[in-house]
Amino acid sequence: MIIVSNKYHEPITKHVLHSLYTEVMVLADEARAYFERKQDHKAIAPELAISFSCESLKVTTRLMHSIAWLLSEKAILSGEISPEKLSSHNRELGHAPESDAQSVKLLPAHAQYLVSESEVIYARLKRINAQILSESKKSKPLPHELMERLQKAF
Repeated sequence: MIIVSNKYHEPITKHVLHSLYTEVMVLADEARAYFERKQDHKAIAPELAISFSCESLKVTTRLMHSIAWLLSEKAILSGEISPEKLSSHNRELGHAPESDAQSVKLLPAHAQYLVSESEVIYARLKRINAQILSESKKSKPLPHELMERLQKAF
């Protein structure tokens, strides 16, 4: 379902956005609690401790980018920010590095689950983000695009 408001087409509804936000917040809380409990790396091999730290940072990065993106989308859908006020760059989902499959295999089962779930939700948001940006570019009038190019050049 596409919401239409002020000549702007959103490929995401408020209900779906709220559900995604709730899902990401629950996962972020679960990841925070898990990785806080597992901070004592003295009892594990140094290679595993490094992998654990790196992958926990990647999970956190994916989730924080997801939360920031969802909050900006919520602000747009609620009318707090107009989509025109955000450049396409500011509207994009932030980059998050992919997890290393070999490192993830070494992690405890629950850490693997958190990595996997954060990758799934991040990939879903990337697809939605791409669709939104595509819609946004289709709806921009040509003179606006030319002005944007000129501003970027200087």
